[in-house]
Amino acid sequence: MTDKTNLENISIVLHQPRNPENIGAAARALCNMGMRDLVVVDPGNCDRTRVLKMATHAAADIVEQMERHDDLKTALGPFQYVVGTTARLGGQRRVFSNPSEMAQRLIPISFENRIALLFGPEDRGLSNEDIRLCHALVNIPTATFSSLNLAQAVMVLCHELFAASREKTAEFTPRLACRHELDGMYEQVRDILVRINYINPENPDYWMNNLRHFFTRLQLRAKEVRMIRGICRQINWYSRKCHQDGVEEGKAGLEKPGF
Repeated sequence: MTDKTNLENISIVLHQPRNPENIGAAARALCNMGMRDLVVVDPGNCDRTRVLKMATHAAADIVEQMERHDDLKTALGPFQYVVGTTARLGGQRRVFSNPSEMAQRLIPISFENRIALLFGPEDRGLSNEDIRLCHALVNIPTATFSSLNLAQAVMVLCHELFAASREKTAEFTPRLACRHELDGMYEQVRDILVRINYINPENPDYWMNNLRHFFTRLQLRAKEVRMIRGICRQINWYSRKCHQDGVEEGKAGLEKPGF
């Protein structure tokens, strides 16, 4: 069983599109997202020249191969699963998922089943009768104005399907510092902080807890632990040098005549 969407089994079905430009733009959206199967049902105007103008040369073959039907039931007949799109909510329009969730739900279904994504006319969308032919509905969340251009809606859903069809690459996790490296760093940091009176020397481990939690959230790598330990060594060297310089200056002052 695959863990990504099989785009070859998914078709975009435009029911009664009124504008040929929207058909062409939808074909272009399919081409952008690696899909090929476009079905048009009872179009109001399917002027080939206007369709191809919006589809551009890249999606011309999708236009040439698209299916045309006069009846929605006939067009949906070969499909095992139909997802309808709707901007209106409530009543009979129970929306089961948003586009991202829809794409994830379709992954196992698309493996051995033909799926249709059904879009209604630009001016009114799918009717209640059309929705009865759907297994599920999807709504594209918007702000105050819920109506999307037909081709825009096609692009949104095709993009989600495309994203779900891509191989999931494992997230890179670098080699983290081992327990031995971290413990050595904590001891060194603790000694330095005690020496500069930043933490209470009587109970240093208690005061170190916050630092331990902080470094744990950072998920330190081995090279970062080495860097912190190097800073600690430099602080230690400099503090010893300052102390030694002060001692020598004090001795020199005592050895001057008059003291």
